[in-house]
Amino acid sequence: MRFPRFLAPRTVAHAHCDLPCGVYDPAQARIEAQSVKAIIEKYQGNEDPVFRTRAIIIKEQRSELVKHHLWVLWTDYFKPPHFEKYPQLHTLFNEATKLAGAAGGKGTLDVAVADQLLGKIDEIAEIFWETKKA
Repeated sequence: MRFPRFLAPRTVAHAHCDLPCGVYDPAQARIEAQSVKAIIEKYQGNEDPVFRTRAIIIKEQRSELVKHHLWVLWTDYFKPPHFEKYPQLHTLFNEATKLAGAAGGKGTLDVAVADQLLGKIDEIAEIFWETKKA
């Protein structure tokens, strides 16, 4: 059974959840980044090829979630006044998403890269919480 065309939505909105709820927190990205680091450490401590394959797959999924949560903050939470007050935000997000992406956590097994990603997320979180005080 097909619905009549007049019942179809005219505008489709997208948000990090099904309803633009206004709930944002850099902790979501940080938790996933901590998972990436822990998986790298577990990978390095285990020689089982099946375990290692699963670890890489999960690490890449978690890295993608880091990028997703960062992009939600970058594109949905932070507004032009934030970028004016904190001009380093664009660079921080660019560096953090690259550290989560193919050249970073998604594409490496280097704990130092995971630590760098966590550091960038912490810098973003510091600014985020400053904006919440205002």
